[in-house]
Amino acid sequence: MFKINENYLKLPGSYLFSNIAKKVAAFTEANPDRDIIRLGIGDVTLPLKPAVIDALHGAVDEMGRAESFKGYAPDLGYAFLREAIAKNDFQARGCQIAADEIFVSDGAKSDSGNIGEIFGVDNKIAVCDPVYPVYVDTNVMAGRTGLYNPETERFAGVIYMPCLESNGFAPEIPSETPDIIYLCFPNNPTGATITKDQLQEWVDYANKVGAVIIYDAAYEAYISEESVAHSIYECEGARTCAIEMRSFSKNAGFTGLRLGYTVIPKDLKCGDVTVHSLWARRHGTKFNGAPYIVQRAGEAIYSEAGKKQTKESVAYYMENAKMIREGLAAQGYSVSGGVNAPYIWLKTPDQMTSWEFFDFLLEKAGVVGTPGSGFGPSGEGYFRLTAFGTHENSKAALERIAMM
Repeated sequence: MFKINENYLKLPGSYLFSNIAKKVAAFTEANPDRDIIRLGIGDVTLPLKPAVIDALHGAVDEMGRAESFKGYAPDLGYAFLREAIAKNDFQARGCQIAADEIFVSDGAKSDSGNIGEIFGVDNKIAVCDPVYPVYVDTNVMAGRTGLYNPETERFAGVIYMPCLESNGFAPEIPSETPDIIYLCFPNNPTGATITKDQLQEWVDYANKVGAVIIYDAAYEAYISEESVAHSIYECEGARTCAIEMRSFSKNAGFTGLRLGYTVIPKDLKCGDVTVHSLWARRHGTKFNGAPYIVQRAGEAIYSEAGKKQTKESVAYYMENAKMIREGLAAQGYSVSGGVNAPYIWLKTPDQMTSWEFFDFLLEKAGVVGTPGSGFGPSGEGYFRLTAFGTHENSKAALERIAMM
């Protein structure tokens, strides 16, 4: 008889955002006349920019002609996109990243979930707490985490690095030595950042203990403070200890198109084995490449028009973030984030649990957010709102919250 991967049975409940969707669907069915404002999932609302649309139309036309038709994409992605990424995202910031160290994919979520396949099951992982759920969940699926303790809401084999108000919602180097360290800055869900000097400490630590850092930089386009690094490769020594992942979803609105990439320097080794070669083997075996038309669209955001239009979208969402952050603070809420990231992190009022506040906010204001506890035990008592709604809906949500 066939057997299942019993590691899946260790996962508590459904994926966080699936639970939220079910709750909202049930509420909508019971209250069909209520207007719901969704500031929970980090999905964008602005349409694709003209430079991207023009590139998509041009690429579609190419696919309709025999002389310019494209089939399977190259394993790493098309050179035109990888070269644009290397030049604009890294070399322009003084980071020595070559085009052939970049792997184009269908998104950072996929890559962050799949990257664990090239590492041994006996590696000990360290995660920020709270954290984007995919990091922990996919390591559970791989059998790398041990059993779940419902009382502590922690997995036995995971090193949790609490990100609390007292430490600026930034992790501290753990007392137990990890093999794989997951860092996400600007952070999802708290919106917190660390300075380049603080990031350098993590790089130095990883090189010292022989750990690898999985660095999620999906929100780097939202950084506004000069002291915050846009890439971990701005730090000395990062090429020998870090893998960086990025997404076109939040900066260029590609949540529906799906495009991202992972950077693995050839200097990153385990003994004599380059991690780059392992990921290349995995990538070539299990992935047939992002569509040609989507990669052309990705290239377009590096054009002069594309850069300008992308900055306009980022500025639009950050205006929302400022409005929500300042509006909630004026109403007496304790808030953070929203400065270098499109997420606002607030304390739940009246000692409500995160899910109690979710239900309260949905019932009283018709506003959907994300319970902090869904991101880890240290997220209990907190709540995440996103700035990815429209100006109108963000303003309306604040007005509704004020009337609760």
